[in-house]
Amino acid sequence: MVTGMAGGPQAATSRFARGLMDLLDRVEYRPARFTEDFEAVYRLRYHAYRREGFIPENAERICKDDLDDQPNCRIVGVYLDGQLVSSLRVHHVTTEHRQSASMTVYSDLLDPMVDRGVEFVDPSRFTADYDASLEYPALPFLTLRIAAMASVYYDADYCLAIVRPEHAAFYKRVFLSQEWAEQRSYDGLAFPVCLYAAEVPVIRDQVYSRFPFFMSTQTEQRMMFGLGDRHEAAMTVRPTARFAYAEGVRRAAIA
Repeated sequence: MVTGMAGGPQAATSRFARGLMDLLDRVEYRPARFTEDFEAVYRLRYHAYRREGFIPENAERICKDDLDDQPNCRIVGVYLDGQLVSSLRVHHVTTEHRQSASMTVYSDLLDPMVDRGVEFVDPSRFTADYDASLEYPALPFLTLRIAAMASVYYDADYCLAIVRPEHAAFYKRVFLSQEWAEQRSYDGLAFPVCLYAAEVPVIRDQVYSRFPFFMSTQTEQRMMFGLGDRHEAAMTVRPTARFAYAEGVRRAAIA
């Protein structure tokens, strides 16, 4: 089943959208399951952060924290032509499981909302291989597609973004995110962060219309997030955006 409609056939006619759809044909998502999966992501993070001087050196040459081990966490590697090029960590925040990066920094703001039953998808630790990011400027879209899928799969009220201030414009432009809180420090990182949020039910169809490569089928979402705990997730998940968009167009034509 398809998760939504992209707003009409014209949405996928832009050169940028067609290029992303074509690039997705070379992509696979791998939810981390085994020790080697996690270590590959932790090494990618380490090298990316060390290049920018954001974290100190360590003998293990990895970057991880306690949030990586929480039950509401899913860590996903993005592979292009079989090579790990980026990764994203996603937490599903509920009254039962409140652990996430944004909750760590902005608990005074977010905890009362969770008490009222508001649910969040909280992506963090977005990390990209340096050479791949130069070769593929659209890599953030391929990676944050994971967060878009999680937001729909979990039926979240908001998708959060705890980001460096200089990256905020991207989230405002692409996801129509709104600023929720001022800059604060994140323990272990040498740069400030700020909190943005996108109201998923409000912005979803607008985002699909502009960027149909964010679309996905329920099957893809379930393979990424729904197969038990993270050690039971699918080993490889192929993007279904092209199929989801075509199906959405077909249904719109029938309607």
